[in-house]
Amino acid sequence: MSVAAVASSPFELTDDQRAIREAALEFAHDQLAPHAVEWDQDKHFPVETLRAAGELGIGGVYVDEAHGGSGLSRFDSVLIFEALAGGDPSIAAYISIHNMCAGMIDRFGSDAQRARWLPGLCSMERLASYCLTEPGAGSDAAALQTRAVRDGDDYVLTGVKQFISGGGSSDVYVVMARTGEPGHKGISTFVVEAGAEGLSFGANEKKMGWNAQPTRQVIFDGVRVPADQRLGEEGIGFRIAMAGLDGGRLSVGACSLGGAQAALDKSLGYVRERSAFGSKLSEFEALQFKLADMATELEAARLLLWRAAWALDTKDPSATRLCAMAKRLATDVGFTVANEALQIHGGYGYLAEYGLEKIVRDLRVHQILEGTNEIMRLIISRGLLAA
Repeated sequence: MSVAAVASSPFELTDDQRAIREAALEFAHDQLAPHAVEWDQDKHFPVETLRAAGELGIGGVYVDEAHGGSGLSRFDSVLIFEALAGGDPSIAAYISIHNMCAGMIDRFGSDAQRARWLPGLCSMERLASYCLTEPGAGSDAAALQTRAVRDGDDYVLTGVKQFISGGGSSDVYVVMARTGEPGHKGISTFVVEAGAEGLSFGANEKKMGWNAQPTRQVIFDGVRVPADQRLGEEGIGFRIAMAGLDGGRLSVGACSLGGAQAALDKSLGYVRERSAFGSKLSEFEALQFKLADMATELEAARLLLWRAAWALDTKDPSATRLCAMAKRLATDVGFTVANEALQIHGGYGYLAEYGLEKIVRDLRVHQILEGTNEIMRLIISRGLLAA
């Protein structure tokens, strides 16, 4: 992929952006969709397929080209992640998390740190995980307890991170740890490499969905991390984490739309072919109305997502609030549309081979991660009341 200009308005795509989306759609159709059900059932993490995505430029979507990335915008990225999720929401979501980590290193890292980590991350020869959540600190992320104590030229990290996508399989962990006072001002960010002494992992969690990517605890038992692996200054780690999450919320919203669009497309094909009571299902007004509502809600959520991505690209002061709005709406709508699609298929929708029940299971967690939708409402309301 190559650099594409930001669209001239939030409602139309440039020729480059259409080409980017088509490339991602083709990859999803050829490399993800044919294997999605099997990967889910076998709990298989398709590392070689991820590396193929890296060859296409999908490993560092918004990382600067000078550091091995594709140099694209956040607007471009939501096009890509929606397209990928049409093939497999679980793998698309992991790729979005990997990109969030690479983007944080690109934005906040030193020249030496960018040179050290970004080429391998952008090619996806090395995979990344984002480590913020802890067993006792989920929505209240500023209450995290993992500590990083300075010891000469190193920090010593001790603590546990929970629900970490890619845990145990990733090569690089972007970790938020406490270096100072309680609250958000005492947190710093570190890059920890796999193989570090004292770094270990819990069992792969048994989950409702997202089975094609591993989810484990990441455990730090006196892990020594050189000070030159800290991103930015001490005490700005929470700001780094939240900056990553603005884009991450757009990405998970895009993944919800992609999975839901695939479910809607399956439903359109099904009602055109299936008959009941002597007529095609497509001739029943109740189903026509249901499909119309599904398509309308998806389009509304997509336009808000594009608006929020536009705001993040242009550094609009309302970007954080708009990203929260877009994440809340897109993930709620995405799950609802996928669930309605399963209902349209009746008993067949409940069978694994049709792929719909997998989409429903995968999209459900999007209403929880990158900040629950209840937290999104808090962010939105605080922004409104502070204006």
